[in-house]
Amino acid sequence: MKINVLTLDNGKAGSIDLDETVFGLEPRKDILHRMVVYQLAKRQQGTHRAKPRNEVKATSKKMYRQKGTGGARHGNKAAPQFRGGGVAHPPRPRSHSIDLPKKVRRLALKHALSAKRAANELVILDAAALDEAKTKSLVERFGKLGLSNALIVDAAVDEKFGLAARNIPNIDVLPLAGANVYDILRREKLVLTKAAVEGLEARLK
Repeated sequence: MKINVLTLDNGKAGSIDLDETVFGLEPRKDILHRMVVYQLAKRQQGTHRAKPRNEVKATSKKMYRQKGTGGARHGNKAAPQFRGGGVAHPPRPRSHSIDLPKKVRRLALKHALSAKRAANELVILDAAALDEAKTKSLVERFGKLGLSNALIVDAAVDEKFGLAARNIPNIDVLPLAGANVYDILRREKLVLTKAAVEGLEARLK
């Protein structure tokens, strides 16, 4: 399938053929959902922790006599029902990551790219490079392209372009190696350079 290639100033720069096996699939929500859950679970730190009663520093002396008080029988201030006591079944440091086959992960990226193309939310640029790192001029160029919420992927991010774009709200810039399903789906538009398209097709074929 052919798609027009634009310049940063919203000019025409020819067209490019997109691989049907990468950009022409029928998007499957179940695969995309599995991938997003996988990514978000994997990036959880899992460092949450609380002390159980055996780790709380408290006296082990019996609080009051066993019988005759009219109250419940207690023998330790570290019990969970007391203020300052331990937590019953507390969270422990652990990994939240789940397994997802490599084939499914590759397929999910194809479906994410296909979903953006099917929704007409895919923009192809001939290049994403600037002569000087000026955020104001880049915002004006994005305005011409209609980009207010977008992920921009290049084979290798131009240093000046990256500096100019990093302070623009709702604009993310990633190198080809960092392209992922979650970041593609969380932004309205997906902007790929011609070099990024070639790299993705070579990576996913």
